[in-house]
Amino acid sequence: MPQLNDILTLSHNHPLMTHELELVYEREKEIPGSVQYSIQRYRLQQKLNMEDVGMLAYNYQPRQSKDNSIELRFCISGNKYCTFDGCTNGICKKMSAECREPITTFDVFSFRYSSTYLKQFVKGKTVQTKSDQLLSFQQKESFYTVVNLCNRTKSVLENLLRNDYNDTLENIFINSQLQTLLLFGLECLVDDKQEEVFACKFLSNEADRDKIMQAREILLQRIGDPITIKELSRKVGTNECYLKKGFKEMFGTTVFDFYQGQRMEHAKYLLYEKGLSVTEVSAILGYSSISHFSTAFKKHTGLKPCELLFR
Repeated sequence: MPQLNDILTLSHNHPLMTHELELVYEREKEIPGSVQYSIQRYRLQQKLNMEDVGMLAYNYQPRQSKDNSIELRFCISGNKYCTFDGCTNGICKKMSAECREPITTFDVFSFRYSSTYLKQFVKGKTVQTKSDQLLSFQQKESFYTVVNLCNRTKSVLENLLRNDYNDTLENIFINSQLQTLLLFGLECLVDDKQEEVFACKFLSNEADRDKIMQAREILLQRIGDPITIKELSRKVGTNECYLKKGFKEMFGTTVFDFYQGQRMEHAKYLLYEKGLSVTEVSAILGYSSISHFSTAFKKHTGLKPCELLFR
């Protein structure tokens, strides 16, 4: 019988997955130049002895840089899947008489971060840290390694299964969770204690770090409602200088570049997945004109919005 380490290396259409294991739920998303992910939920048979495990794969292609990627894969056992139509994504929310008996599952998660997507985190930076080297694909050999499946990571994976958001709000929420997973995955590879020392002394205070994290969450909540640095700093209770410096150090990007990146990732979803027009997407994201949106989109993705529509 397969162990989870083996399952992590298999695709969902492998004979082992399709013939020996019963798939009860599947969700996939693939947008060019973004994060591709899939979630497969399988019935956990009593004879299978499963242990939770995670893996990070660094894929380097010397002659095809566009194919460079970082992948995270996880297998989690012991969750419950409910076949009742009223339960979101098979998650049994109320153990009532209406609900059928929930199925014990093991869940296989796969996330592929493209080089196009990852470059936003190291753009304009002088590559120094190990994380930066990986995100900019300075390391010239592929590798894979087991990553620590801590409670923080399990919590994010559970959020991906159990969130109650729909359509565009779900996409914004999932984007934030995917970045958190990437952060936790890269942390497992960092063994240089120098990276744990903050250049900004105020970040040694947990309360001040929480303010920067709160600022990030507010930006994600206001994808279509732009907010100024001044207003954002007031909302989290810090000054503009601390906010800008702290944000850059904690997330490796400026407040503006982070916000723009999130808006453009959401724009990809609205154009590619939802099939909205350029005019509609521009309005949803709060742009004053289509030309401003098109310029920002091309700067981030290398494509005109209309080009993504026909991919």
